[in-house]
Order: sequence, then structure tokens, then C-alpha cells
Amino acid sequence: MAVLITVWGASPGVGKSTLCAGLSQWLADAGLRVDHFREEEILTRPQFAAVAEDFKAAGTVELGTLISATAQFVDSVLASGDDVVIADALVPFVPSLLAMGHGEDTIDAFMTDLTEVLAPVCPVMVFLDGNAETALSRAARREGGRWLDWYVGKLAAYEVSPPVADVASAVKYLLRERAVTLGAVGRKDWGLVVIERADELPPDEVLRVARRSLRPWLGRTITPG
Repeated sequence: MAVLITVWGASPGVGKSTLCAGLSQWLADAGLRVDHFREEEILTRPQFAAVAEDFKAAGTVELGTLISATAQFVDSVLASGDDVVIADALVPFVPSLLAMGHGEDTIDAFMTDLTEVLAPVCPVMVFLDGNAETALSRAARREGGRWLDWYVGKLAAYEVSPPVADVASAVKYLLRERAVTLGAVGRKDWGLVVIERADELPPDEVLRVARRSLRPWLGRTITPG
């Protein structure tokens, strides 16, 4: 049975993409068939073509379109014969739903439908927790230029609550995004791994903790080291 490991975090810069690359390499080295679904690929994967079209045309996506696209994605995973999908910031779409102005009741109802669709691929979320302000600073150093201004401006343009106008309010919003994401997944039948203080740990240690913590879901497929 295929396993979907979706990686999220408390903020940009907390190490999601680095962890996804590390998990993908580790599992491939163990002889598994691995699909590394990078964050930007939601705009290019054929299963999500309707999502990309809606977003480019209107800046928003209907919930039914997200569910339909996810169902197509699950079908493609099952047809491919892949053992594991490592997804960088894909499901459960909570930050996107918040950005589109949806409240927590709507998100919870959406999660019920999404969980049913994802059941055949046994979803597990790995959440890299940490200090959002520290992680944003790390991302700004990595991206350079005016990235932080761009990021704050992007959040400010959305219908998020609390509203964002500067770095301090962006941090407050990210705290809410974290709480809603963890709550939405925690109330459904997903696996959930939270790695605390991920922003303070070296990448090799984050990978080690993730590998060990994923044992219950990968135990029949691989023995994590």
C-alpha cells in the first residue's frame, strides 16, 4: 500500500524542502519507488491542471475542484506503483483555504471529504514546528533581496485573519495558520508527526527524528534507521 507523507511547517524557512529531499533520498536508497512532489509542482502536475487554471484566472479555487484534483492525484499514485509520495506543502491545503477566506467550520467539513479521498494512500503529515520569526529570518537570508517584503505583501493581499501588514503581524498570522493546520489534521484519521524546535536543529537531526517517528507508518515497508 502506498503512503503519502506530506510535510508542512510553522513558517517558510523552517526546513520543509530540505527534509523532503532527505526523506526522498533515504527511501530511494532503501529500494523504494518514491515520488518527490515539490511545492511548485501543484501548478504543473496534470492532475492539478484545473486547480492551476482556476488560480491563474481568478486567484481562488473552488473546494470541489481541490477535492476532484486530489482524487485524480490519488488514482495516479495507485496506478504508478509508487511506494511512497513525499509531498512538500501539498495537502491538506489549509493555508490556501485560509488565504481564500474560508473559516474553520468550512475547513473542517472540507477535511472530512479530503480524508475520505486520501484514505487509499494513508496520509501522514510531518509538521516542522518552531519559531516563525526565526524561520522567516532564515528564509530571508536564503532568498535575499526583497523576499521578506514580497512575502508580507502576499499575505497582506489575502483575506487572512488576523490581517497582515508587516513582519510582526505576519508572525501572528502564521501562529493561527499553524493552529488551524494542526487542529484540522488532528481531528481526522491522519498520521501526524510534530518535530518540535525544528528551526533550532541541524537538518541531519531533523531528518533523523523524522525517520524514527515515521516508523509506525513505514514499518511494513522499511525499517527506518
